[in-house]
Amino acid sequence: MEKIKFSAELDVFEDRSKLPQEIQHLMSQAIEARDNAYAPYSSFKVGAALLLENNETVIGSNQENASYPSGLCAERTAIYYAGAKYPQKAINAMAISAKSLNREIASPIPPCGACRQAISEYEVNQEKGIPIYFMGEKGKVYKAKSIKDLLPFIFDKFNL
Repeated sequence: MEKIKFSAELDVFEDRSKLPQEIQHLMSQAIEARDNAYAPYSSFKVGAALLLENNETVIGSNQENASYPSGLCAERTAIYYAGAKYPQKAINAMAISAKSLNREIASPIPPCGACRQAISEYEVNQEKGIPIYFMGEKGKVYKAKSIKDLLPFIFDKFNL
């Protein structure tokens, strides 16, 4: 039997004030988007902000629906909007923040599995990693250099 071992390395920032200035601004936009999320069922709000290569910023927030599968996460809302409005522009960075209306979220909240898969599609297509910064409502911020740090065995167009 053979074994495969893999690991990921994330950068940890004590709080968002320790982020590079450009990313602090991006995270502020993610927080604003988060606070505008439509989450009446889960009370779990998420916001995402993307910095594109043309210096445009695209935001998204989770959008729930009484028919649960009909909702959409913040990360995919933002990334699909970026793909529709700026189809040829690479994503240079992503910032994500999550907040619960039921309890304080102090630990970083990463993208869900479906969002990781969607992010990987864009990363593969643009042929470069997307740095992903994620946090809870307050506290530490984690940075992954690429979605491959969060989803090591991606399924992409080369598997088809």
